[in-house]
Amino acid sequence: MTGTAAEQPEPDVVIEVGNWRPILLRAGRLFVETVLVPTGLFYVLLHTAGLVAALAGVIGWSIFVVGGRWILGHRLPGTLLVCAGVLCGRACVALLLTSAVVYLMQPVVGSVLMALLFLGSAAVGRPVTVRLARDFIELPAQLFHRHGVRRMFAQVAVVWGGSRLLDAGMSVVFLHWGIDAGLLSRGVFSGVLTALTILGCGYWGWRSLRRLPGITLRWSHRP
Repeated sequence: MTGTAAEQPEPDVVIEVGNWRPILLRAGRLFVETVLVPTGLFYVLLHTAGLVAALAGVIGWSIFVVGGRWILGHRLPGTLLVCAGVLCGRACVALLLTSAVVYLMQPVVGSVLMALLFLGSAAVGRPVTVRLARDFIELPAQLFHRHGVRRMFAQVAVVWGGSRLLDAGMSVVFLHWGIDAGLLSRGVFSGVLTALTILGCGYWGWRSLRRLPGITLRWSHRP
């Protein structure tokens, strides 16, 4: 024997990155259904029929989207159910308190809590981005034993946490200028910031993994 098993070089890890087009299309549709349309609906009804009608319109739209898919026999993605449920919950709370400010402030609290989750998970060495990445890419378990990989996921978690804090601060500033400015922030700028964060984190992860020895990235067109 020329060496023991412990002396053998560690085999390469191959990561297959799937077809992102269907994922991006679903994400775009989710953004339209749970952010763009309800924000526009809320704005129009608020200025034409009042706050109660605007909040009722948001609740009705959420029920329409989920109920329409269910009646037509289409699959109900978990992300759609969560987003629609959160949207209805926000509208119901604001309706009970009769406050548009409450409706717009609730996502700010959510962004702060999400920032604490991402930053806290990175601080304790268990970045939540590991679990999120596994929802989109098949990642071998042995990959996470490497220090460089875990460091990369921790860095991405810090970026996400900073992005959520920036989102919360931006929303508060815009809301200080008025309800319409707050709607513009939540309906447009928050979505743009999230998209830029996703692209930035994706590029950083791809670049970092390609520079690590023993890791091979390749595109896959499998569904």
